Amino acid sequence: MSVYIKLYEQGVETLLAACDEGLLGKIFTQGEIHLDVKETFYGGDLVEDISLEDKLKEATIINLVGENCVKKAIEMGLGYEEDIIEVEDVPHLQIFRM
Repeated sequence: MSVYIKLYEQGVETLLAACDEGLLGKIFTQGEIHLDVKETFYGGDLVEDISLEDKLKEATIINLVGENCVKKAIEMGLGYEEDIIEVEDVPHLQIFRM
């Protein structure tokens, strides 16, 4: 599985934006919800699964789009199924660690 990851650092916080490879640059809409997978926000390095896992461990704020990214975070115990929002059947999960 390949995913795009991009890290943002601000003080003690590290934000990870990650999306599945095929979703970059797409916009999903369902009712009043719009999910814009912008290249400027998500379009960092294209990496394999193991690199995503490493970055998920160190990030304090996590923004994920796509089945593979979201599934990995759930498997690692970082989020819960009930916290996933689906827009046009595309899963989206945000995680904040304190």
